[in-house]
Amino acid sequence: MSASVPHITVEIRVELKAGILDAEAESVQKSLGLLGIGPVTAVRTAKVYVLELADEDREHAEALAREAVDRLLANPVIHRVHVSLRTA
Repeated sequence: MSASVPHITVEIRVELKAGILDAEAESVQKSLGLLGIGPVTAVRTAKVYVLELADEDREHAEALAREAVDRLLANPVIHRVHVSLRTA
């Protein structure tokens, strides 16, 4: 996005809730041990989505981010979500 166009960067971090099986994290933890890296007591995975919104209104940008989370990016039954905004 052009530096002259005001925009807001939204970072959405989606993680599995505690108690939900994270097979990828378990595999990484096991592999780290096999490689002699550690001891590693826990591994968690997360997906991070970065949205660049051509918007100056932080409230509206957060509402759009929450809509993206609710409609596409996360399942509230198994995921916890953190949304952060920064103006560029």
